Amino acid sequence: MKSSVQIPGRLAVLDGWRGVSILLVLATHLLPLGPKNWGLNEMAGPMGMALFFTLSGFLMTRFLLDRASISDFLIRRFFRVVPLAWVAMAISFPLVGTVADDYLPNFFFYANLPPQHLTAIASHFWSLCVEMQFYVGIALVVSLLGRRGLYLLPLICVAVTAYRISSGAIVDIVTWRRIDDILAGAILALICAGNLGSTAARVIARTNAYVLLVLLALSSHPSTGFLNYLRPYIAAILVGTTLFTPPPRLQAILCSRALRYIATISFAVYVIHHLLIFSWLASGDKWIKYLKRPLLFAATIGLAHASTFYFEQRWIDWGKRLSAMLRASGTRDVAREIK
Repeated sequence: MKSSVQIPGRLAVLDGWRGVSILLVLATHLLPLGPKNWGLNEMAGPMGMALFFTLSGFLMTRFLLDRASISDFLIRRFFRVVPLAWVAMAISFPLVGTVADDYLPNFFFYANLPPQHLTAIASHFWSLCVEMQFYVGIALVVSLLGRRGLYLLPLICVAVTAYRISSGAIVDIVTWRRIDDILAGAILALICAGNLGSTAARVIARTNAYVLLVLLALSSHPSTGFLNYLRPYIAAILVGTTLFTPPPRLQAILCSRALRYIATISFAVYVIHHLLIFSWLASGDKWIKYLKRPLLFAATIGLAHASTFYFEQRWIDWGKRLSAMLRASGTRDVAREIK
């Protein structure tokens, strides 16, 4: 029986988690998070990416459940991700002498697959590769099987996790050893839509968010072994708990203006921050580098703000207009056939 869970359309807490995820990634790459042997930098990265991928899987699956328009989905995703990523690569690759063989795999988002062609300056684009491959994969599933094809996602997710366990892939960047992070978010979307019954939603709603937050941190630490394989599911349940029954204090933090702003510029922050690591802002010995960190953070936020509101937004708007034009054209074609 399908019983949709009532969730506010704005889903404001998701903005908060997006802000948290990018801050964790920034901290991983730009700050020392305690003594090296504590492994906190190694923990913060997977933790942030698990949250980011969960949000992506949730939102994309929710979009397809609501609309099931493959062209609309792909056009919007293309205009959201590709323009800034391509500009970043077009500018940075010639500056660092990227070899010709690395251009095509990076520009077409398969550089994370063996044999890997990720470059040092854009090594963080492995996550864009995983995400873009997910978009293409889920679009194929829905185009071939319709919305019913989304019921395959939980099975694929469990299969990917089983493969990770068999191959010992605690943290990986190859799609078939990492995409369960995204698929767990897709499962959450199916649960929220009532497509997987109501029991799972009730269990998630009753789970303590703070306990899950601790578990997510532990499951992201390299020393916790098997718990790392459960990280995608812990992240998804944590996000789900804050959608259903968010603790008031945590909800206030996640819905804060600061995190909403960071979430708004998060994609540009992610793309830009790593490029600046190869600039003067990150040069010098250890102390000089860290003395420059406030400048690097300021430059990252400033450039990300400009990119988000004056570059990316134009492409996003164009994508929406193109999608609307195609829908209108399709409607007119159907009307002609009826006549």
